[in-house]
Amino acid sequence: MLVLGIESSCDETAAAVVSDGTVALSNVIASQIDIHGEYGGIVPEIASRKHMEAIIPVTRQALDDAGVSMDDIEGIAVTRGPGLVGSLLVGLSAAKAMAFAADIPFMGVNHIEGHIAAIFLTDRRPDFPFTALVVSGGHTHIYLVRGFGDFQILGQTRDDAAGEAFDKAARMLGLGYPGGVVIDRLAKKGNPAAVTFPRAMKGSIDFSFSGLKTAFLNYIKGRKEPISADEVPDIAASYQEAIVDVLVGKTLKAAEDASVPRVVVCGGVASNSRLRESFFEKGERMGIEIFVPPPVLCTDNAAMIAVVGDNLLRDGKRDGFDLNAVSRWPLD
Repeated sequence: MLVLGIESSCDETAAAVVSDGTVALSNVIASQIDIHGEYGGIVPEIASRKHMEAIIPVTRQALDDAGVSMDDIEGIAVTRGPGLVGSLLVGLSAAKAMAFAADIPFMGVNHIEGHIAAIFLTDRRPDFPFTALVVSGGHTHIYLVRGFGDFQILGQTRDDAAGEAFDKAARMLGLGYPGGVVIDRLAKKGNPAAVTFPRAMKGSIDFSFSGLKTAFLNYIKGRKEPISADEVPDIAASYQEAIVDVLVGKTLKAAEDASVPRVVVCGGVASNSRLRESFFEKGERMGIEIFVPPPVLCTDNAAMIAVVGDNLLRDGKRDGFDLNAVSRWPLD
């Protein structure tokens, strides 16, 4: 079955064609990073307008790259939520229009389930059940995944997401947006033990990053001398290590407690090189198998949405044209 996937939950307009829920024939992503970078974060109204400009060209490109036409598509999967409602409505409206015109079914898909499902587009695919860490700018959650559509939340952030913590620290250092990418690059040249930052909520598999952000701000304000360019890599590496330590430690603990020795790490922050390295190192020591999609499948994309849609459509599920976008949609 060929499924057209559409994703527009935040600031990336994406479309993809996926075969049988496992092979991405195309995966086109139009990013708005350069536009929002001027403002230090996502501006919802601008994001919506840019989605409207990009959605049709991106979809056409995905079909062309896959070497197919709408006549070959058997179903459409589109992100329904969670996300920015204005952005979501652009993709959802386009999906409804195409499904109506082509007389094919469509399904609204949970964006977070899409991130977890991205692993099924790789050569190494975990067996069910497995533990999944979804970590991004808006989400930091640990799930027990028993199958498609069958999730149990094990741990979550009590305040800020890990990706937001990266972005805020980068902004404090004047490094620009998105901060996670810049901190990852600088940290490779730094000493992760140069500055001691706190690891919150020890003994729990829930997360908290607000205190870490405050500690970072206090460190900067409490310095007698301005931060030199030579010091930035050490500070970045130390801050990154504090985030990576808790993400890895709590996720592996959750997997161990659930007696599920398989962990999928996904979401935008899963592109972080130190996070990936630490998961593989510590997972091997603990006898826990680690699965991480390639970076292009960690950031928002439409191929992951098509994987979920393929499974839903095969089960005979369909959504009506009255389906609406939702800003919040708990996965469990």
